Amino acid sequence: MLEEKDIVCEATFIDEKKINKVKKHLPEENTLLGLSEIFKVLGDSTRLKILLSISSTELCVCDISALIGVSISAISHQLRLLKNARLVKYRKEGKMVYYSLDDNHIKSIVNEAKKHVEE
Repeated sequence: MLEEKDIVCEATFIDEKKINKVKKHLPEENTLLGLSEIFKVLGDSTRLKILLSISSTELCVCDISALIGVSISAISHQLRLLKNARLVKYRKEGKMVYYSLDDNHIKSIVNEAKKHVEE
C-alpha cells in the first residue's frame, strides 16, 4: 500500500523544460471549462444510462423511459441537458422524436470509461 511519503518528492526541483513542454499542450481556459461541463453532465447515472441506451440505436423518449424505468418527463429533462451539452442529437419523424449520440466521440468516451470501471 502506498503511503503519502511514497507519492511526494523528497527534494524540491522544478524541471522548467518539462513544464514548458507540457504547458504548450494544455488547452485554453475556455476548452477546459467546456470539458468540465461535459464531465459534470456525465456525472449522473441516469444520464449515463441514457447515453449507453442510445449508443447502439436511436430511441424515442418513451422507449428510453420504459428501458430505464424513469418517467417520460424526467427523461425529457435529462435529454435536454444532454442536448445542450452536445452529447445527443435528435431526429423527427412525423410526431416521433428519436435520440442518438451526437457523434462517435461521445460513444468512445462512454465506452472507454465503462471499460476502465469494469477492469
